[in-house]
Amino acid sequence: MALMRDRDGKRLHVKSRLMGESLVSESFLDSLEHVPQRRMFPDVNVIKIGGQSICDRGRRALPALMEEIVANKEQHRMLLMTGGGTRSRHIYSIGLELGMPTGIIAAFGTSVSKQNALLVATLLAPDGGIEIDQDAIVKLPNYFAQGCIPVTSGMPPYDFFAMPPANSRIPIHRTDVGTMLMADLIGARSCIFVKDERGLYTDDPKKDPDAEFIPEITVSELVERGLDDMIIERPCLEILSNSQVLDHVQIINGLEPGTLAGALAGEHVGTIIKRG
Repeated sequence: MALMRDRDGKRLHVKSRLMGESLVSESFLDSLEHVPQRRMFPDVNVIKIGGQSICDRGRRALPALMEEIVANKEQHRMLLMTGGGTRSRHIYSIGLELGMPTGIIAAFGTSVSKQNALLVATLLAPDGGIEIDQDAIVKLPNYFAQGCIPVTSGMPPYDFFAMPPANSRIPIHRTDVGTMLMADLIGARSCIFVKDERGLYTDDPKKDPDAEFIPEITVSELVERGLDDMIIERPCLEILSNSQVLDHVQIINGLEPGTLAGALAGEHVGTIIKRG
């Protein structure tokens, strides 16, 4: 960028197309040219471990999944992120009853997600599990070089600045969204959601035995269906649609041995949601 002075020669500016712009003009923003987004860590797989679906099941789910993660450690670099689960829903309920604003309720959710990150990191400690803060992401190469498996909270760090939704005061940007944002930020190799269902269905299969499994679908097709219930948070679809580095996300059943290994190997297990 070039430097320029005011006409009176007293003030120095950095000349650019953004100089003097308000950044709210849609036509101006559309006219900007962008170089492709730099992928910080294109070899890292971002894996969300569900709170209610996996962590809350304790020894019925976590030990087997931890073993699968360790078994794939040498072949695949993994950044693990954790959901909040039942305890976050409990504190959300209390917060709503007491009239707490969305930002406080979001902070509640963050604290529970961090508890699960500590839980997972502790289980993985003998094999390099380490809990990290989200702002330590730029240090990922150091962690991997030391044989670590980094684990962090999936809750995006909006907390007190969480945007109030149109309905209710439960934050709409929760741990699925935080996982998607992280995968987009680092330009991840893959973004995998480990749940307790095979993948995406037309309805919640726990409540509707006639719900149909959806092995593959695009964002636009999914939005058009207007499903009442989904296995991932709805803002994830907008993030994927707008991403310059992610072309799909994958939802798998972490209770089925081998599904995570298959997803890491690029196999079509579970549901794949494609950008488009």
